[in-house]
Amino acid sequence: MPHLLHVHRPAFAGAALAAAGALLLTGCGGGGGQAAASDPVKDVRAKLPKAQRSAGVLRIGMDVNLTPVEFHGPDGKPTGLDPDLATALGRILDVRVEFVDTPFDKLVPDLQGKQFDVAMSALSDIRQRREGLDENGKQVNPGVDFVDYFIAGTSIVVPKGNPKGIRALDDLCGRTIALQQGTNQDDIATRQTAVCARTGRPLTVHRFDSDVKALAEVASGAAAAGLHDYPVAAYAAKTTDGGNRFEVTGTLSTSNPYGIAVRKGDTELRDTLSKAVDQLIRSGEYDKILGKWNVSAGAAQNAVVNGGI
Repeated sequence: MPHLLHVHRPAFAGAALAAAGALLLTGCGGGGGQAAASDPVKDVRAKLPKAQRSAGVLRIGMDVNLTPVEFHGPDGKPTGLDPDLATALGRILDVRVEFVDTPFDKLVPDLQGKQFDVAMSALSDIRQRREGLDENGKQVNPGVDFVDYFIAGTSIVVPKGNPKGIRALDDLCGRTIALQQGTNQDDIATRQTAVCARTGRPLTVHRFDSDVKALAEVASGAAAAGLHDYPVAAYAAKTTDGGNRFEVTGTLSTSNPYGIAVRKGDTELRDTLSKAVDQLIRSGEYDKILGKWNVSAGAAQNAVVNGGI
């Protein structure tokens, strides 16, 4: 059974969100007086499905193993971009959020098995996940819907100074790279392996069960570069050895955003979360959270349902 990690919901600080919704006014009454302003936060809360509203909790599957998106803080509790955003969404929806620590490759199967309500764990919104396809394009599960909330993209991480002069994917041919298995980066590397084979300069890929181990491979010199989500790459370059260990040398794609995964049949929950993300963005708290984790470049303008390619 997955380990449950609880985050207690603090009192809702609604001032900023109320201000964001103050412009959404109803029409004037017949006597010329202005009717009360609609409260967009209350409107969103009212649409939360009965199951979550009655329980007072939103259970979120998360692989707490990807700094700075989600990782264990000094107190052992989840911290990072996703936990902060999820907790803020919980305040909007007036529910407690409960994180279910789950291996990355089990997130979608366990979501479909109703082990939690949603999955939020640097999950890229890609067609394969939406349609439940395997590597060969065969449907193997019902798929999931996504509420997209952050533009991630893939970056190349190299040792500080970029001694191999790596700027793009083709520069990886004839070299060894490191990455986390089962990720978008794994798919990119698989395609690039075929490209490099045609040039006669084979690409060697070392796959690990975490980005931390992949970065260690680059730091040791065993790999010339690593492929990582933009937030991971930016954070590692800024913080590792005081910013003197790594640098980010190339961004390969910004087309597949992070999404909150929801079961295909849970359209009411999906649409409510989409509206909650929009409220979080309008309130200004979204930008503050991204700034805290130095990933403001990935900010979305609004939530999008199934917006990946």
